[in-house]
Amino acid sequence: MSRLAQTHGLTDIQQEILSTVRDFVDKEIIPVATELEHRDEYPQQIVDGLKELGLFGLMIPEEYGGLGESLLTYALCVEEIARGWMSVSGIINTHFIVAYMLKQHGTQEQKDHFLPRMAAGDIRGAFSMSEPALGSDVSAITSKAVKDGEEYVLNGQKMWLTNGGTSSLVAVLVRSDEGHPEGTAPHKSMTTFLVEKEPGFGEVRPGLTIPGKIDKMGYKGVDTTELIMDGLRIPADRVLGGVTGRGFYQMMDGVEVGRVNVAARGCGVAQRAFELGVRYAQQRHTFGKQIAHHQAIQFKLAEMATKVEAAHAMMVNAARKKDSGERNDLEAGMAKYLASEYCKEVVEDAFRIHGGYGFSKEYEIERLYREAPMLLIGEGTAEIQKMIIGRRLLEEYRFQG
Repeated sequence: MSRLAQTHGLTDIQQEILSTVRDFVDKEIIPVATELEHRDEYPQQIVDGLKELGLFGLMIPEEYGGLGESLLTYALCVEEIARGWMSVSGIINTHFIVAYMLKQHGTQEQKDHFLPRMAAGDIRGAFSMSEPALGSDVSAITSKAVKDGEEYVLNGQKMWLTNGGTSSLVAVLVRSDEGHPEGTAPHKSMTTFLVEKEPGFGEVRPGLTIPGKIDKMGYKGVDTTELIMDGLRIPADRVLGGVTGRGFYQMMDGVEVGRVNVAARGCGVAQRAFELGVRYAQQRHTFGKQIAHHQAIQFKLAEMATKVEAAHAMMVNAARKKDSGERNDLEAGMAKYLASEYCKEVVEDAFRIHGGYGFSKEYEIERLYREAPMLLIGEGTAEIQKMIIGRRLLEEYRFQG
């Protein structure tokens, strides 16, 4: 067991879960991750294994067939999975956010209908906010829902859906002006719809099309897609929470825990990069000795390990804050910002330690080098995190002059 990124105060159950996940990662993910990633192949066998372990229901309450674990337990599991292959953690994360939103904001009927099957992994979740013409500016959403009797008709185009093809339930954020007079603030006229569909690509239900996968630099294996709604009819009882106009707050709540997840992914990738770097530094010889014995390399290893430790500590703090029931947007923003930036730096240092071999696809660090940049963007860019952090700090340290 690595001395880095240890978490104190865990229960015996938490330690047992993490040990099981780490063993699964070492045996079932790391040996095949690079080959599958180079083929951009969906890791079906790995996903089936995670389903058997019960990880799709890790945070879903026991009354719905889940394990009822904490955000901290979930984040630590994600850290381990990302250490093996970040794409797999993405498959879990989008599912988890939808399950969390249902648990926190869904009607009782919605919880009873979806959560047991989500806990079993029979329903896979995805969520959708972004659109082609916007990124971080969620208030600029143009996709729209119009009431028509007991249904809503949805039109618009969404972008960057992780699990877009393999999912069977998508939480979609759209504008819904019904019941909200002209001039209502944009974030108060948005609604989250629970859209059920068939897995796959093309027209997956009348009025809903999932085009093929978006070809990406990294983060391969997992399917990232667009979503096109053209006269998509959704029953009124599939409005999350049963009331329109609350979608923005519901999504932001989901993204908040998602930021803890992204921080955990950054920690996992950084830890793997450090493992690869420190191992290679003891295998490679130059000028008559291991490169690990050169002071320049030791300085790099020291900086890398310190960054892994710092990011892990902030991620754990953010998760524990949320688990305590306290507001954690400041801590989650800080953890996501620091972990993603440090991940990029640790991966690059490990890449440099590998020298020319780091540029070869035969070495695992090449894959990590392409994966790390996604964390700088997912669940809010560094600039968005700094805006959140700055605003919250001004709330906490308001000058009373």
